Amino acid sequence: MNQRADLHVHTTASDGQCTPEEVVEMARALGLRAIAITDHETTLGNSPARRAARGTDLWVVPGVEISAESAAGEVHILGYFVQPRGNGLEHKLRALRQGRLARARKMVDRLATLGMPVAWERVREIAAGESVGRPHVARAMLERGYVSSIDEAFDLYIGSGGPAYVPRRRVTPAEAIAMIAEARGVAVLAHPLRVAGIVPELARLGLQGLETSYPGYSPDEVAYLGAIARQHGLVETGGSDFHGPEVISVELGAATAPFEAVSELLRRRPRSRLHHSPVESSEVDRLV
Repeated sequence: MNQRADLHVHTTASDGQCTPEEVVEMARALGLRAIAITDHETTLGNSPARRAARGTDLWVVPGVEISAESAAGEVHILGYFVQPRGNGLEHKLRALRQGRLARARKMVDRLATLGMPVAWERVREIAAGESVGRPHVARAMLERGYVSSIDEAFDLYIGSGGPAYVPRRRVTPAEAIAMIAEARGVAVLAHPLRVAGIVPELARLGLQGLETSYPGYSPDEVAYLGAIARQHGLVETGGSDFHGPEVISVELGAATAPFEAVSELLRRRPRSRLHHSPVESSEVDRLV
């Protein structure tokens, strides 16, 4: 087993192709030391993944990815070690998922007006849960033969500016970071290259890490982001943004961070005597 961690992984709990259990099996086959389940606006994939990894050497970090909107454009905030119960996080995430659901339905309606009808029931079947996203619509379009790939569906129709694109309500980065902190998690900025200019502001708001290793980033870009992270005292993380081969053609483990990043993220987790438990101590013992 190597000492690498893929800290940006999606499952069927949101818009990924593989179940949490399948992701765990793949990570073990690759010899990864840790993975983080970071489904969009849901934590429902965390428990199945952790159960699947029980008794193995694979560490599963419970996480979430929250889409936010800033003056610089769309921003994605990853939350690690979140505890969604008893703090309102799951209620807030459910509201965001409902926004995704309404948006997907509007996209299906727009596709029909463009002469490309897809069954809403089929989109829900593909999603297999309450978190419905654009990849599910794209897969339904692919099944009907309207496009030749998922990428084509985004590029021509449902990507930003496309004729079937529908914006949706997003929280601000400040709200996303606060939601994660309230759930005793640690906030990290995902794929930050395009929005690197807002890192100082996010660091003041409580951001704790920067995803400096990401598929497609050049060594110079990784070094550039690493310098920003060090300047602001942020943990350097990395992840593949794995969704599955039929959704986004990036392999699990395509970008990683050293396992030490996981221990540092855990050290930075907000503490609360009201929520302290023996489980916390055992987690620290396993990581440091």
